[in-house]
Amino acid sequence: MSIDTARIRSAVTELLEAIGEDPSRAGLVETPARVAEAYTEYFAGIGQDPLEHLAHTETIADAGHQPGELIILRDIDFRSMCEHHLLPFVGIAHIAYVPRDRVVGLGKLPRVVETLAARPQLQERLTEQVADTIERGLDALGVLVVLDAVHGCVTARGARQSRSSTVTLAARGTLTDPAARAEAVTLIGKG
Repeated sequence: MSIDTARIRSAVTELLEAIGEDPSRAGLVETPARVAEAYTEYFAGIGQDPLEHLAHTETIADAGHQPGELIILRDIDFRSMCEHHLLPFVGIAHIAYVPRDRVVGLGKLPRVVETLAARPQLQERLTEQVADTIERGLDALGVLVVLDAVHGCVTARGARQSRSSTVTLAARGTLTDPAARAEAVTLIGKG
């Protein structure tokens, strides 16, 4: 999907006028174009299939893993836009999975997060979508995804809780077992 930057520029100009600002004022003249450019990044995941990042895998044996071994990638930076207020939320993602017979290059996991985060989102749904994509794309025996994020709609308006963060967790397969999930969460926390 292509983002209509001309419409975004027009809408931002209208928004500036609606709040009583002068869009031709020196400090605001380039704002519509800047916002349009930023939105092409913020929403680049719309229409993209995150499974594409998991298309090239190798077998566990070729990668030197043993069946049932847990793979964890911690501290994946991400940013997204809250669909309720179109304000950013930023945070850290942690992904753990137990491969059935295939693994993927570790750099592909952040791409899955990035693709799914680059669209209007809710953190809870994003967490579920990342877990579903990893489970489906790798046919993993178990998946655990933990997101810890700070939301602009909580820090900058309304409740104004500048030090709070939201943690969401999604588990699939073998990592829904309480003991296995606890072990994975402990290993994630040791980072």
